[in-house]
Amino acid sequence: MGEFRTRWSVLAGRIERGTPAGRDRAVDALRAFAILGVVLGHWLVTALTTAKGGLSTTSPLVHLPYLAPLSWVFQTLAVFFLVGGQVAARGYASARERGMPYREWVGGRLGRLFRPVLAVLTLWAVASAGMLVGGVPPGTVHTLLKLVLSPLWFLLVFAVLTAATPLVARLHPLWPLAVVAAVDAGRFVGGAPERLGWINVAAGWLVPFTLGAAWSRGAAFTRRGPAVALLAGGAVTTAALIVWGGYPASMVGVPGAAVSNLNPPTLAAVAFGLAQCGLALLVCGPLARVMRRPRAWAAVALVNLSAMTVFLWHQTAMMAVTAMGLLADGDLPGLHTVPGDWTWIAARLLWLPVFAGGLLVCWGAFRIHEEARRTPGRGALASRARVAAEPEIARA
Repeated sequence: MGEFRTRWSVLAGRIERGTPAGRDRAVDALRAFAILGVVLGHWLVTALTTAKGGLSTTSPLVHLPYLAPLSWVFQTLAVFFLVGGQVAARGYASARERGMPYREWVGGRLGRLFRPVLAVLTLWAVASAGMLVGGVPPGTVHTLLKLVLSPLWFLLVFAVLTAATPLVARLHPLWPLAVVAAVDAGRFVGGAPERLGWINVAAGWLVPFTLGAAWSRGAAFTRRGPAVALLAGGAVTTAALIVWGGYPASMVGVPGAAVSNLNPPTLAAVAFGLAQCGLALLVCGPLARVMRRPRAWAAVALVNLSAMTVFLWHQTAMMAVTAMGLLADGDLPGLHTVPGDWTWIAARLLWLPVFAGGLLVCWGAFRIHEEARRTPGRGALASRARVAAEPEIARA
């Protein structure tokens, strides 16, 4: 333990010394919290059970609907898009000042975003073929693949908005918000086809993305007073839509539910996201002060360094632990059992450190696809410190 603390202090010191003075550390902290929120949310609301023979998915939100407020804490995608818009707009402005062509800027940014995806797709293509050849039921393979691939929609939307930064960076968030409201009115009041809702996949996430772009320009509504109004207005609107508008209380999809707030995003999800963005803007000051501590900043910098690796492999880690648990005699509580009462929740909380251990193994094996510039040997520590401390405008 003493050796670990010493090595951690050394690494934290190198990251601290290598961090540019003008870097906005609060932005990196928000990104790290958003990614970790998504990871914990998936681990808590996704259950792989053997109740139907083989592995099938369900959610404690199906059996315990009063847990819907849990989704309000861990559905943090709006914060990620807020930060993404801020970083993309700032990065593109910097690239233009340096005379960098758009193709070079967007190619570098999207390359860093999608390079880790290839490793996930390759491993699961091989694993799926192996499972089918080995006699695993196709339904089980489909269930596992769906859990792995479903988060990729988020990356596709994020990539499209990032590529469109020159077009949308100065778009006022009220415009995409109006589109979301109009689409929902068409779907839920006007009897329009359900497929109309897919417009909101772009429009819904464009709201926090353009808010982040405005943040990069120092727009007035990102200051404290307007941020408080954003938090309060978003929260009140969300509550009204749930109580009187008939929107689901859960901010994530619930298997079997007639309407999902997330797939595609509804006005309730966007309003809730605006409340989260308001809160994020309000805590930037305190976060910036905390990030002045070298060890706290080092932890955030390293999470950001492997953010896509963590995001892409966290479901695989959970499934690996679940599969290994099948070797035990009987179903393990909180791992293979139906989440029908509070005992499942208590048991699942005990499994979270095991999932984290599985994710750590995945991180060790696959982070190289994201940390492309890391060098081997004794220089690895210094290289990781240097990459983790790069200006945020240079990273996806």
